[in-house]
Amino acid sequence: MSKRSSPSHVIQDWRPEEPAFWQAGGKRLASRNLWISIPNLLIAFAIWMVWSMVVAKLKPIGFKFTTDQLFWLAALPALSGATLRIFYSFMVPIFGGRLWTALSTASLLIPALGIGFAVQDVETPYVVFVALALLCGLGGGNFASSMANVSFFFPKSEKGNALAMNAGFGNLGVSVMQFLVPLVVTVAAFAPIVGAPQSGPDGSIWLQNAGFVWVPFIVIGTLAAWFGMNDIASARASFVEQAVVFKRKHNWIMCWLYLGTFGSFIGFSAAFPLLMNTLFPEVNALQLVFLGPLVGALSRALTGWLADRFGGQHVTHYVFIALAVGVLAVLHSVGAFGAARSFPIFFAGFMWLFFWTGVGNASTFQMIPAIVRCDMPRLMPQASEAVRHKAAEMEAAAIVGFTSAIGAYGGFFIPKAFGDSLKATGGPQTALWLFFAFYLSCVVMNWAFYSRKSSLLHAPKVSIVTDAAV
Repeated sequence: MSKRSSPSHVIQDWRPEEPAFWQAGGKRLASRNLWISIPNLLIAFAIWMVWSMVVAKLKPIGFKFTTDQLFWLAALPALSGATLRIFYSFMVPIFGGRLWTALSTASLLIPALGIGFAVQDVETPYVVFVALALLCGLGGGNFASSMANVSFFFPKSEKGNALAMNAGFGNLGVSVMQFLVPLVVTVAAFAPIVGAPQSGPDGSIWLQNAGFVWVPFIVIGTLAAWFGMNDIASARASFVEQAVVFKRKHNWIMCWLYLGTFGSFIGFSAAFPLLMNTLFPEVNALQLVFLGPLVGALSRALTGWLADRFGGQHVTHYVFIALAVGVLAVLHSVGAFGAARSFPIFFAGFMWLFFWTGVGNASTFQMIPAIVRCDMPRLMPQASEAVRHKAAEMEAAAIVGFTSAIGAYGGFFIPKAFGDSLKATGGPQTALWLFFAFYLSCVVMNWAFYSRKSSLLHAPKVSIVTDAAV
């Protein structure tokens, strides 16, 4: 099927766009790498967002942190994760997907073990928790390299669905974590090893299990990546070669749109438990919060075909309209329009938001390779089709990784916006109105550049002549 050099994990001949090559073994090999990538990404998301659950338990077991400090802890992993994604997005072509996946997965042991030890002592300084929250960003960084790696393995006809599956089932790590952590912290298994319990209003808990429970899975994922994944020789490139994407205006436009989809997903995931606890203390929030990320992750994984069939730009257009409507529903639920607060409407509004963030995450990532392919004749008018194809693959992978980095900053801004709004006004309305205005800006931007009939994706020949590079 393919000629391999020593070492054997490096694929020298990779031609997924050729049907005979794909059916002869390319699809099987690509699928194996995808199905090893997915659980590793799931673990990474679990570590990245574990603070969204841990912070809700710190006060009850005796930590003297303010609500504002807790919102900071919920937001910091997204800040560091987004920043790390900027660098991680360029690592696969430099180091290879196999090596980088193994290394980046193994690095998750640091925050997992650190959390397990830190929460056992109520005298642990706040600065230690800040450091651990930032280290959880290692899990966030993994997404950029994972998506870039998967994009190299699949033909354009299946790329949208493959990326949606990797990201969607990877995003399930947030929901799995938010479901599993409330269970494992009540279990005394291996207590002599993990340490003594902490006392709270609802009895004893082992909050350290929120970190320790991931250790065996991290080890298994690291070994699976090292022994089961491959590197594609033709996907190698230096940072300088990839850095050309910083000159592409569509890179920055897609960053804005992905900030609206994935930024919303990860930001709402981080803020939802603490926001629900704050606004509706009578509700057992920790038993329900996993449903939001679950809905968002599944909608991303299962709706990638919509973008492949109808065009990501059209799906994205309706996504942002739906998100704006969802914000209005949440505003109504918290009394912004004069009605009494309503938890059922609040919860339903957020489930609606989570669903559409997932659909939008899939559709925006489907758009990126299509945009790059359409723009390549203008960018490289004298190049052959083969050269353009290779350049498009490299640029699309870099843009996928970089937009994922910028989008992840939503995980910082959304919890901070809610925290600042609650601190200043006593309610989340100011933050919600800000989100509403942002979604409307995304509707306008997506329409202007991609979904209207004279846009790049509808009329590439016209765009080649008139669209100026930045």
